[in-house]
Amino acid sequence: MTILDSALTTSTVIRLRSAKVETIQDVLVVEEPLEIRLGYNDSRKGRIHKSISITMRTPGNDVVLALGFLFAESIITSLANVTDIDTTTSNVIRIELSNTASFDSQRLERHFYTTSSCGVCGKASLESLSLAGFDAITHDTFTIRAEVLYQLAEKLKTQQALFQKTGGNHAAARFDAEGTVSLLAEDVGRHNAMDKLLGTLLQQDSLPLKQHGILVSGRASFELLQKALAGGCSMLASVGAPSSLAVELAQEFNITLLGFLSNSGFNIYHGAHRIIHSSE
Repeated sequence: MTILDSALTTSTVIRLRSAKVETIQDVLVVEEPLEIRLGYNDSRKGRIHKSISITMRTPGNDVVLALGFLFAESIITSLANVTDIDTTTSNVIRIELSNTASFDSQRLERHFYTTSSCGVCGKASLESLSLAGFDAITHDTFTIRAEVLYQLAEKLKTQQALFQKTGGNHAAARFDAEGTVSLLAEDVGRHNAMDKLLGTLLQQDSLPLKQHGILVSGRASFELLQKALAGGCSMLASVGAPSSLAVELAQEFNITLLGFLSNSGFNIYHGAHRIIHSSE
């Protein structure tokens, strides 16, 4: 069974089109839980194994999803921090950290709290990134022509194999200054798609992304901007709208943030200096 096969299933549905009623087999995207378990050393308790995340995802590419998640949360900084990966148990992935790798479970819990709780947001969320060691993007060598950006949404759509079959998958992709979409990841969850992209780039030793941007199929949330920041990416373009906190993050950490990207235009919410217009 291929990864594509494991990500798809079918369901019998009744379809109505222009007053015509028929029974068909509809293709659906598979959604299943993935538990990420971490093994690490604790100075007081010795070796600890702990479940740190359960996410609903599209099966396939679980290893890069977990690696991307750990990287975006600053739990690992390179593959050298990982000594073993166990995928033998269905819907569970166990990752062993090296003896020298440090892991602050309380910091991770605090970060999840600040990004998921309605009463703790804004300034607290941005401060949590600074405390985690994230700095503003200072490399401004990546620029792209506006007319190249117009083409990206359609390029993304044509490369979304799962979306073409189901209409139910998000995507995150890497693009360069010429508009080439050279790497794409899909998942039922937009955050998982981004983690899969970052995990693959980590395996390829292609981080930070100094000469590329990241394109996402849905809206641009705070979490997606945070993951782009973790990847050292200076530009995130979204087909949908950004949230207010995503815009604040872009401003705070000098990330070019684009929204409503289509073949007719886009909005620039921050970082217009990286966009080259024809008149220039």
